Parts: sequence; structure tokens; C-alpha cells
Amino acid sequence: MKKFIEPTPQEIKDQKIYTQWGLTDEEYAMIENILNRMPNYTETGLFSVMWSEHCSYKNSKPVLKKFPTSGKQVLQGPGEGAGIVDIGDGQAVVFKAESHNHPSAVEPYEGAATGVGGIIRDIFSMGARPIAILDSLRFGELDNNRTKYLLEEVVAGISGYGNCIGIPTVGGEVAFDPCYEGNPLVNAMCVGLIDHKDIQKGQAKGVGNKIMYVGAKTGRDGIHGATFASEEFVEGEEQQRSAVQVGDPFMEKLLLEACLELILEHSDILVGIQDMGAAGLVSSSSEMASKAGSGLKLYLDDVPQRESQMTPYEMMLSESQERMLICVKQGCEDQVVALFKKYDLDAVSIGEVTDDGLYRLYHHGKEVANIPVDALAEDAPVYHKPYQEPARIQEFAQMADFVPELKDPTQTFLDLLQQPTIASKKSIYETYDYQVRTNTVVTPGSDAAVLRIRGTQKALAMTTDCNARYLYLNPEIGGQIAVSEAARNIVASGGRPLAITDCLNYGSPDKPEGFWELWTSADGIAKACEVLDTPVISGNVSMYNETNGKSIYPTPMIGMVGLVEKLEHITTQDFKQADDLIYVVGQTAPDFNGSELQKMLLGKIEGRLMNFDLATEKANQDIVLRAIQAGLVASCHDCSEGGLAVAIAESCFKNELGAKVSFDFEQALLFAETQSRFVLSVRPENQAAFEKLMGDKAQFVGKVVAQDQLEMKGTDGAISTSVKQAKQLWEDAITCLMK
Repeated sequence: MKKFIEPTPQEIKDQKIYTQWGLTDEEYAMIENILNRMPNYTETGLFSVMWSEHCSYKNSKPVLKKFPTSGKQVLQGPGEGAGIVDIGDGQAVVFKAESHNHPSAVEPYEGAATGVGGIIRDIFSMGARPIAILDSLRFGELDNNRTKYLLEEVVAGISGYGNCIGIPTVGGEVAFDPCYEGNPLVNAMCVGLIDHKDIQKGQAKGVGNKIMYVGAKTGRDGIHGATFASEEFVEGEEQQRSAVQVGDPFMEKLLLEACLELILEHSDILVGIQDMGAAGLVSSSSEMASKAGSGLKLYLDDVPQRESQMTPYEMMLSESQERMLICVKQGCEDQVVALFKKYDLDAVSIGEVTDDGLYRLYHHGKEVANIPVDALAEDAPVYHKPYQEPARIQEFAQMADFVPELKDPTQTFLDLLQQPTIASKKSIYETYDYQVRTNTVVTPGSDAAVLRIRGTQKALAMTTDCNARYLYLNPEIGGQIAVSEAARNIVASGGRPLAITDCLNYGSPDKPEGFWELWTSADGIAKACEVLDTPVISGNVSMYNETNGKSIYPTPMIGMVGLVEKLEHITTQDFKQADDLIYVVGQTAPDFNGSELQKMLLGKIEGRLMNFDLATEKANQDIVLRAIQAGLVASCHDCSEGGLAVAIAESCFKNELGAKVSFDFEQALLFAETQSRFVLSVRPENQAAFEKLMGDKAQFVGKVVAQDQLEMKGTDGAISTSVKQAKQLWEDAITCLMK
């Protein structure tokens, strides 16, 4: 093998090698200015990953400033491995979501698996024990082998990693639209539990304290993963398979237990801990020093390596999985080595904290990098990108609203149940272990997953949500709806929404129309978070989700956690027994633009987005939660894609009960997707108390029946079918398409 000779600083500058790593001419000039000299090969590499969008948020920082990030419940907002929210009694919930879109498009199994592995490390680096994983997935239509392959492999990767490590995968969402064909979205969320006293920070402080590397050895996988995540795909171009990491869940399980033992039993010697995620060793070490206002010296010969003759550049930029960086008090290294040895893991001292604010790397006795630490972690350029409303928005505004013509409403209903975005995801979540650790009270398939908190009467409800079609029609209102629907799912499960994490999946911010989508949807998300009192405590940004210049829909996935104050408040969406009364909370309007029905009948979505009122949303959520907490609600289901017809049918399926309902509007409106609505069932003996509490907020529409019949009447006719037939079509749809 021919030895690689690094280009000289002059060659890097003259040949503009830095542009291949995503740095612009202006950024290179800034680096020269910071250093008062030309950067060498290693230093240029460090800046290129740390200043990538994925690490520095240089295009999105002005956008993220819009979000409310504090509240009386927030113990840790954005800026650490994950956010933390108080749940009372000295306990807190820790959660965050991350995207792994680009790696999953290239190597779907490993891309999805390492996405799960990385987000788990973010949680236990805070000192929390991970208790649940959720996902949010987007694919193209299931009409081609490539998409079927991506779906199969991504699901296998999520289950392969999560099932091995012993953390249940309890919830999520999957949607299908043509815009995701070249750019599938793979977002993973992890939730953990912690006692306030055990909360950790990723910091390296205290002169002379040691920087220790723990976990798996460093290889050449994932080099420039952060830069790779900040690029578009172009057909015919070779994709960077080397930028995709390979995961080992068994190693991660050992690392998790070793780190938690260190945090819980040796807190006296631990100064800081951080996951080596995007941009590996350089991001974790420089961020830990920058947050503490200190400097670092790292000795790269001591880094555990699994490949020979690795260069400083390769070691610093590798994104090999299952690695953590810790800062421990000087003289305590042997305790750490002994602890990790118990778990068959490497724990090696690779450097020390200094007080000069410099980031210095040594290799083979030579200094190979000398950079002000803040230059890497804090001082990346911030861009205020130009933005411009896409032409489509004005075109949609001029259009007449879509009015569906239904020749056979019952058949339309059965066809709608088989649309992949609506159809049962059972064939997907059945591959996940969602009962491991035995705390899962509400399993996948209801509005939100619910996990009990052992030793208490409390539980946590959690969900992931986003209807990107609404954002395509109107990013601002669509952003409000994404947060609101997540909150509706929490409320329908008996929980009070606490806070959100997000994955902001968008196209290129370099295009004014692309940046406009991000800018305006952030306004919508921020407004909804303020009204619903759900601050943003963590998240990530994934840009450049484009193939051949064509962008995905703006897809800000919202992950939300809520607190169920008493176990008896836990509510599921399925009707419980015959003769229960069915109510709808919220008004129904002819809102068909962007709906499943419009997409099914037209093959596309268009028009102005529906009217949406956050005050109504908040009022409806509050009163439904009050009714649940008063013990008056037998079942509750958020009304979303497919409208009332789908929500009522889904409420029938699990227990195979029927329903007879009638409405004072035309039957087409059963498919309208008006927001802020819930379908509830109430026992007859609770009718008077329920109606008194709800006032005019709930309309009685019918009853649950024991017969195998689903009948939904409008003023101009009825949809009538057997529950068994409808359920079978709904359950088999994705399996049939996959064949």
C-alpha cells in the first residue's frame, strides 16, 4: 500500500483542497486570519468538520434563536448532549432526537443502526438510563424495489440495534411521499430517566485533569460523516460509503453500563463526559474544553486504534461508534481503567486540561495542530441567508379549494385505509422489541407510547409527529400543526405535554426558497411551543436533503414527552365496550387541501392550507385532559390523516367492536382533516358528568356496538362496511405492497 503524503499548507491553499471538504474561499481566509498563518492538513480537516452545518449550525443558528428554550420545567435546554425536564420528586426525563438521513440513503441498515446508537449515547452521557427509543421515518412510494429495500433495511437496522441493547422501541411514525424517494428520512429519538443529583455536563475543566478515551477502538469509518451530512446527493456520483459508520450494539450495551456505573458510583472523580458523535474526537474534545473555557493537549499516539498507520487527520475525524470522552480528576485514571476493564472496554488517558484556551494535538512527538479552542467550537461563521417565498405558495393561494366528488363513499373509505401513510404499521413495529424492561404500558399502535416510572404512580407518554404535506402548502401553519398534533397525541394518552425535541429536515439552505421554508416553519413551531407551553430542549438540523436539485418537503419532526400524573389516567384510542357513547371534540370544516383524500384522488397535493387556530387547539386539549383526569373517558383518539372516518375506524379495530355514528354534514366531510379534534368514548353512567364538564365542546355522534358493523352517516348518505373487512385491508396494505 502506497503511503499517503499529506499536501503542504501551500498546496492546500493553491489547489483549494479545502473546498472538497465543504469550506468556502471566505471561510478558508477566516481560518488563515485566526491562525495568522496557513492551516496544515490536519487543522484544515478539523475546521472543515467543525464548521460544517451539521456541527456548527452556521446556516440555522439565526433560525434556532426563534425557539422558546426555557420554562419552569426545564432543567437543561439545548447545548448539551440532550435536554432535561423536571417531572417532580427529584426525578427528570432526558430526551433528544437526531437524524441519520444521508448515511441511511447510502447504507440503510448501518445508517439506521448507528443513528440509534448515537442517540442512546447522547442520553447516557447526561447520566440518564435510556428507557425508550422512538423513530420517525419517511420514504418514497412503495411502488419500486429501491424504496422497498430501503424500508426493509432501515427497519432491520433500528430493530437490530435497539433489540440487542435491551432498550424498547416503543413508538414512531412512517409516512410515504414521492419527494423522499432519493432522500429517505431516518430520525431516532431516545428517552431516559435520571435523578436530579446525577445530571452530568460535557465539560473539560480543571488544569491538569485528564482526558480519557473509553469504549471501542478508532477506525477509518465515518470520516467526514458530518461534512457528508451537509451535502446534496447527485445521481451518478459515487456516494461516500466510507462516511457511514458500522455499529456494534453489544459493545454499546457494555459502554452504557460502564458509563452509568462511573457516573453513579464515582461522581467524585468525574468532571465531564460527552459522546463522540458527529465529527468524533474533534467535536467532543473541543466542545468540552470550549464550554469550560479551558484548553486541551491531546496525544494521539495513545488513541486506541484498530487500523494501522492512522494519521492525526483520520483519528480526529473518524466517527467510529461506541466511544465516549471523559474528563477525570488528575491521579484517578487507574480507577477508571479498572472500572472499564471489568466490562472488557478500553479506557486510556489521551490528554490533559490546560488553561491557555488552545487546542493542541501531538503525534509521533510533533505538534500537528495548534488552534484556539473557541475557533473550532464557538466561532464558526454564522450566515443570515437570503430567503424568498417559493412561487408555488402564491399559486396555491389563487386556487379554488379542492372539493372531492365521491361516487362510492364506502369504497373511497376502504381505499383510504390502504394508503401506506394511513395503513397499519404493525408489520414494521412487530420487528421491534417494545416490551423489554417490562415498563411499556401502551405499546405501538395507539396515539402515544406510555411507560410507567417504577416505584411511582406516574408514567411518561411519548410521540413523534409531523405532517410534511401541510408544511409544503404553508410552512408556518404546518409548523404549528406539527407541534399541536404531537401534543394532541400526548393528551389523548392521558398526559400533560412537557417539552419537545426536533429534527429539522429540509432541503438546501443555500437556495432562497429552501431557507424560506426553514425560516417560516420555525416561526410556526415557536408560536405553538409558546401557546402549548412545550419549550424546545434539544434537537438537530438536517439540511441538504435534495437529490438532483429536488428537495424533500420541509419536515420538522417533533418529538414530544408528556407526564401522566397517575397511572389510572392512561388512556388508549380503542373503544372498550358496546353501548359506550361516542363524542367528537372540535368542529369539522371542508379542509381537504393537503389531505390523504386529495393525494389519493388527484395524485398530488395543492391549494391553501386549512384555517388553524392555536387558541382553539389549546382549549380543546385542556378540556379533554381534564375529562380524562376526572375519570370520565373510556377511550380517546387524536383525529389526523384521513379525518373522522379513519379515526373512528381505528378506534374500532383493536377490540373488533363496531360503531354507529351520524353527523349533520355531508359524508365527504368525514375525510376532511380539520385540526384540533378528538374522538372519545364514554361509559353511559358517566354521560351526565362528561356533558356537564365539556359544555358545547363535545358533540354526541353515536354508540359503540357489539356487531361487526361500522356505519357512518352524513346528511347525503352513509359509509357502511364490516369492521373485520376494513381492519384486514388496513392491516395487510403495507405487507401487500412490499410483495
